[in-house]
Amino acid sequence: MPLSTPAPAQLDVADALLALLRDSTTEPRPDDQLEALTLAVAADLPVLLWGEPGIGKTAALTRLAESLDLPLTTVIASVHEPSDFSGLPVVGDDPAEQGVPMAPPDWAVRLVKEGRGLLFLDELSTAPPAVQAALLRLVLERRVGALRLPSAVRIVAAANPRASAADGWELSPPLANRFVHLQWTHDHDVVVRGLGGTWPRATLPRLDPELLPRAVDFARRAVCGLLATRPTLVHRLPGGEARRGGAWPSPRSWEMSLCLLAFATAAGSSREVLSLLVRGTVGDGPGLELLAHLDRMELPDPEVLLADPAGAELPERGDLRQAALDGVVSAVGARPEKARWEAAWALLARAAETGAPDLVVVPATTLASLRRADWDVPPAIERLAGAVSLSRRADEAAALVGTGARRAGRPASSAGAR
Repeated sequence: MPLSTPAPAQLDVADALLALLRDSTTEPRPDDQLEALTLAVAADLPVLLWGEPGIGKTAALTRLAESLDLPLTTVIASVHEPSDFSGLPVVGDDPAEQGVPMAPPDWAVRLVKEGRGLLFLDELSTAPPAVQAALLRLVLERRVGALRLPSAVRIVAAANPRASAADGWELSPPLANRFVHLQWTHDHDVVVRGLGGTWPRATLPRLDPELLPRAVDFARRAVCGLLATRPTLVHRLPGGEARRGGAWPSPRSWEMSLCLLAFATAAGSSREVLSLLVRGTVGDGPGLELLAHLDRMELPDPEVLLADPAGAELPERGDLRQAALDGVVSAVGARPEKARWEAAWALLARAAETGAPDLVVVPATTLASLRRADWDVPPAIERLAGAVSLSRRADEAAALVGTGARRAGRPASSAGAR
C-alpha cells in the first residue's frame, strides 16, 4: 500500500492564506498628498503626517519605502527614553582625556551601516516632552548620540491629533517648526482599489534639469517678494498651544517653503500639491498669501498688453484673467490717453471673445467712466455690447428668482432646481 502524504499543518495553511491576502500590486495613480510627500522626501525635509488612527499612514510609508527601494526603520517614539535619541554615556579608559562618548542605539548604527534608508518616527504625538526635546537634534542635525546619519537617510514621522491619541501630547513649538506638516486623509476609491489588491505607486518626482536655475530664481523671488511687503510674516508664533504644535511661519519654515517651491516648480507639480506643501510649512494663512503672491507674479504686464491688444496672451484661469484686465484698466486710469483707452477696449473685446464674457463687465464699466469728452467711442465697444447686455440680463433674472423664492419662503437655489 502506498504511504499516505501527511496533511500539512494547519498553521502552514494559515500562513499560505495570509501570504495570498498580503499579495498586492501597485499602479501609477494621481494622488496629491502622495506627490506632496514624495516631493518633501526628495527635498530631504522632515515630514510629519497627521491623521486619525487607522487611516493608513504606516501602510503608506511602508509602500513608499518599497517604491523607493529604501530600507525602512520604524521607531515608536513614545516607547523610548530621551537617552535613546541623545545617546547613552559610555565610560572609556581615560574619561579625563577622551571624555565620555554617547553610544547610539542599534537602529541608528544599522542606518549608518546601510548608508541610506527611511527613518519612520511613529506615534510622535504620544511622546512626552522630554523625548520630544531629545528628538530636536535628530530631526534637525541627523545626529543620534555620537553618530551622524548619512545624507541618504530621509526622516518621516506620523502623529494622531491629541483628541484621538493615546495619552497624547501637543508637539513642542521647536519640534513642530522642524517638520513639513501634511494632513493625511483617506480616498474612498484608493481604499477600495487597494483592498482589491492594487495600491497607488509612490515615485520620486521627475525634476527637469533645464528648469533647475529658473526654479530656484522663481522660488527666491516669490518668498522674498512676499516677505519684503509683509515683514510681520517672517516670524509669527501662534498663541494657542495646539496651533504651536502645527505649521507656523519662521525663518526656518520659510526656508523650507522656498526649497519646496523650487522642487515643485522643477517637477511641474500642480497647484494643489504646492498648496499642501507651503501650507504645511508656514501654516494656512501665510501659505495662502504666498499662493496669492505667486498668482500676482504670473500676471502679464499691463503695459505689454496695451502695446499689442490683438496679440496679447491672457491667463486661462478666470480669476487671473479678471485680475489682468483690472490691472490694464488701472494702468489706463493712472495715465489716461486716448490711444491707451482705445487699446484697452480692444483688449477687453478680445478677452470677451476668447473667454467668459462676464469677466469683462466690471472692467468695461470702469473703463467707460475714464472717457474724456473729446474721445470718440471706439468700434471695439460694439463687440462688447452683447456680452455686457447678456450679463446684465442674467443678473436681473437671478435677482427676480431670488425675490420670488423669498416671497415663497424657500431658498433661491431650490426655486431654480425644479
